[in-house]
Amino acid sequence: MALQLKTVSLAHGPRWVADGFRAFARRPLALGLLFLLFLAASTLVAALLPFVGGLVQLMALPMLSLGYMVATQSALLGGPVHPGQFIEPLRSDATRRRSLLVLCASYGVLAFALLMLCAWVSDDALTRLQMLVARGDTTRAEVDALLDEPGVTQAAWLLGIFGTLLSVPYWFAPALVHWGGQGIGQALFSSALALWRNKGAFTTFIATWVAVVALSSIALSMLLAALGAARVAGMLLMPLALLFSSVFYVSQLFAFNDNFGGAGAPAEEPTGPGAAG
Repeated sequence: MALQLKTVSLAHGPRWVADGFRAFARRPLALGLLFLLFLAASTLVAALLPFVGGLVQLMALPMLSLGYMVATQSALLGGPVHPGQFIEPLRSDATRRRSLLVLCASYGVLAFALLMLCAWVSDDALTRLQMLVARGDTTRAEVDALLDEPGVTQAAWLLGIFGTLLSVPYWFAPALVHWGGQGIGQALFSSALALWRNKGAFTTFIATWVAVVALSSIALSMLLAALGAARVAGMLLMPLALLFSSVFYVSQLFAFNDNFGGAGAPAEEPTGPGAAG
């Protein structure tokens, strides 16, 4: 289908979040299980294939985003939601499939290189911090001790800045290949252009998500403290994180629709420069 880059207002950012929650509420179990199954599968791959598994995990992230768009569109149309939608776009024509695989591979390699750089700068402190937080019973003293280690601040800045720069061209690129039939270069450029042209809307989108996560975490902690159950806060924050992660990916379809005119049937033939990959 023909896609046209549009300009949207600041108000669209919070609207994408709200639309994501509304769409998720229509099929909460199915859409929630999608993320849980993806997380379980990627964790298993990482465990079975040390080092290589981590790279495969990162390579799969573009398909996670696109798969959620496909699943959300199906849910809105009253259709099924199932894990097969993560690989459904790969069942299209060979040119589009090759473009998607190249996008996945290039994103994975670049993201992996960035993580290796951050690990080297911080002496792997960020990984150890992630493991501490995932434990659920981490004390403030343990976190502060890691944050005080040399290189942690620099690694965090590197991850934040270059991680953001990397995500911009890949944000909509898989969807532009799948629904717009664009080639690799054109899809990366179109995605970057969309985020730049509508940077105000994407800023309010991210700001809304930060507010939702922060306020929900504070409210949950206060409620558990009032009930004398503050110790289980860590256990309950994980399901909350899974919920928000699922809704975040659901909301991507609405952002894509507003930026490019709406998802529909995949284009018959890839178009534009670089279509052959």
